[in-house]
Amino acid sequence: MREYVAFEHRLRHCKNVITLGVRPNFSDYADWEKDLIRNSSVIYYPTAFYADILDTIGKRTFPNYNTYKFTQDKIKQTALFHLLDISHPKTRVFYGNRQKSAILNHFQFPLIAKIPRGSALGKGVYLIRNQDELTAYCDLTHVAYIQEYLEIDRDLRVVIMGHRIIHAYWRIMPKGDFRTNLSQGGTVSFDDIPTQGLDLALDTARRCRFDDVGLDIFYARGKYWVIEANMKYGKKGFRKAGIDYYQLVEKMIDRGELLD
Repeated sequence: MREYVAFEHRLRHCKNVITLGVRPNFSDYADWEKDLIRNSSVIYYPTAFYADILDTIGKRTFPNYNTYKFTQDKIKQTALFHLLDISHPKTRVFYGNRQKSAILNHFQFPLIAKIPRGSALGKGVYLIRNQDELTAYCDLTHVAYIQEYLEIDRDLRVVIMGHRIIHAYWRIMPKGDFRTNLSQGGTVSFDDIPTQGLDLALDTARRCRFDDVGLDIFYARGKYWVIEANMKYGKKGFRKAGIDYYQLVEKMIDRGELLD
């Protein structure tokens, strides 16, 4: 069996992948590891630290460098979606107290507020219903990321690797919460997965050049919308569907299905 090289531990259970770990001091790698890195045609999951370094020297990676540039950065994602005219809820970013004071010139309650960078798993997402809640949120972050509230009871998680959809499911909100995240009590449903939602996700990943992403899609006001892109998506949905994530990725790597 041919062996492939990864830095991040995401593929540590894949039998055909040697996971080296991430060492910011490259000199800390053993000589055989350095040779392996230099001679490998592709490095899997290099992490944000090494993705741009490897891109600089022309080394191919999966995910690609472009995908890493938008990881856990809602501000950049929103700008990209708007640039490409991808359907995305009305969203604005407000920097500092002066700009924050103008939020209600653009939005009305209720509204969604998020911590724009580094947040995941439904954490750092708030349903804001009044001025007191808005003030409390603004005190948490220098940059306010505000999104219009569209009433839904579920969203569609579509996982794309390479250039194909490998998994999709509804995430249904738990009672008493506005978030669909499985880590926040959301439940999984595989019933009636909409083709239009899948098509939007695949088109979005292609146009944004995301090659390993979980896109969140929802339906409101007669159309499908892209909420955000998750490059650090979880595996609970895979387990619910009876999919062995590691076996799936092993096969996709061997077949070359993850690369352009």
